[in-house]
Amino acid sequence: MELPKFILGDNSAYPEAIFVIHTEFPRFIINLQDDEIEWLEDFDKGDEEELLTESRNCIAEASKFYDAEVAQYQE
Repeated sequence: MELPKFILGDNSAYPEAIFVIHTEFPRFIINLQDDEIEWLEDFDKGDEEELLTESRNCIAEASKFYDAEVAQYQE
């Protein structure tokens, strides 16, 4: 099965949260309410700098995806 790069998720236990799941490497789930990221990959200590840069890019991409999805629902 081929998955989309991003998937929206919600959970009634977290009514204010909006989750975006990134299915490609590096896989993660981001809560757009507070920009908290849960990485689904294991990283080495040496990857810390790259991870910091990648997390900025991932937050920006996830936010753009969410905005585009919401815009489609509003039309």
